[in-house]
Amino acid sequence: MFRRTFSALTVIGALAGTAFFPASALAKDDKDKDKDKHKQKHEARYYDRTHRDYHAWNGDEDRLYRQYLGEQHHQYRSFSKMNRQQQRAYWQWRHDHR
Repeated sequence: MFRRTFSALTVIGALAGTAFFPASALAKDDKDKDKDKHKQKHEARYYDRTHRDYHAWNGDEDRLYRQYLGEQHHQYRSFSKMNRQQQRAYWQWRHDHR
């Protein structure tokens, strides 16, 4: 009787243990997806109407934008708060400096 009980508990433990491993792997995948979503929230995409293309606003684009402002002797202002004419001027500069 002890052997049957012990065997049954061993089988139950083994089956229960395998049920938890995939769940932990899925939890890790969910965390990775959340990080990607968080990263995407801080990276905007802008459409350049003149050149008919999209630009991802990331660290590199921000660096170039600040370079542009320095060359034009403008104070920093968020790109999203600039009017269309100012944004168009930046995209023109950006395409000229590739």
